[in-house]
Amino acid sequence: MPTSRRLAALGNGTFARCDRQKLVHRALAERGEALPLIDLSLGSSDLPPPQPVLEAMAAALPSPSSSAYCLQAGTAPFRSAVAAWCHRRFGVTVDPDREVQLLIGSQEGTAHLPLAVLDPGDAALLLDPCYPSHRGGLILADADIQALPLREADGWRPDLESLPGSAWDRLRLFVLGYPHNPTARVGDQDLLDQVMAKGVRHELVIAHDNPYVDLALEGEAPSLLCSPGWRSWGIEFFSLSKGWGLGGFRLAFAVGAPPLIEALGQVKAVVDFNQSLALQRGGITALTQCADWPQRLRTTYRSRRDGVLAALAERKWGVPCPEMGMYLWMPLPSRALERGWSDEQVASDLLRRSGVALTPGSGFGSQGSGWLRMALVRPVEELQLAVDRLAEALAALD
Repeated sequence: MPTSRRLAALGNGTFARCDRQKLVHRALAERGEALPLIDLSLGSSDLPPPQPVLEAMAAALPSPSSSAYCLQAGTAPFRSAVAAWCHRRFGVTVDPDREVQLLIGSQEGTAHLPLAVLDPGDAALLLDPCYPSHRGGLILADADIQALPLREADGWRPDLESLPGSAWDRLRLFVLGYPHNPTARVGDQDLLDQVMAKGVRHELVIAHDNPYVDLALEGEAPSLLCSPGWRSWGIEFFSLSKGWGLGGFRLAFAVGAPPLIEALGQVKAVVDFNQSLALQRGGITALTQCADWPQRLRTTYRSRRDGVLAALAERKWGVPCPEMGMYLWMPLPSRALERGWSDEQVASDLLRRSGVALTPGSGFGSQGSGWLRMALVRPVEELQLAVDRLAEALAALD
């Protein structure tokens, strides 16, 4: 059956390829032919959500309104909670009616925004490496995709001045995100201020993906809402998946310039309805009664990070210290480099030999080649076991 060129350009995606390999490995493990799987390939938190959030959802579920379609008007209480959270968190006053949009996960928002602001062939910029939905949304919009490379030597920080003014003039959209996935760099407010200034100067939409804003372990995570000019050309995406452990509930929101929120809402209106009012009730509880929950998780992630780094150092696998919770950005070990293996080959071989699933860095862009991403989504003892297994698998290479 014929399919679109867009579909061909999208490809299968790194998470889909990893998922197929994990499925095969699980079957082998069930037959006793492989080690049990330790899945560290997805940033899906193993930490439970706040109990009041779950209780709020459960209490609202029996209401008939929770099983009905929810249009934009029905999201007003959630949007008001978002506006109040923005004021407490960033000291910014936000209009809940014109500057907030409920999302079914921040990935949905970053993927749909290009359809709202780009015409086919319009130039759009992203970071390389970046989260896959950033590129995927631009592909679906038939954008002319430009990449701003991030390099280890520069601390995975973009060189904004590497693009001449004429190149910025051509751009219609710039998608980025700090704290950065996959490199686990927090970034800083000065960088976002410079980016937002570019947006205002060149009449360029700046879309900042910020699901890890409260999981910085070093320094303070930046926010576009603290950058002058966001109300003209900016939009920022937040998620309850990481900080509140609600990934499967798909609750997120965008805050941005009114024309951008309106445009995104117009696309959403023909693609989906909103989340159940019961789930929204849980989101409201998270943002109001449990607003400090993400900060509580930092101790857990710092313990996991430090424990894994120590275990890797004992095994002579040098890994940069991540600045945010949830991920390690790991260079390929020397034994793999000596054999000329790609990160895809290494991840696949390590899964087969050790039962530990990691994500190949090239799945986030060409500049991720030669790296692996480990998600710190298991207790520290299990993470250290994973390191032991990985080291043994590497030592067994012939």
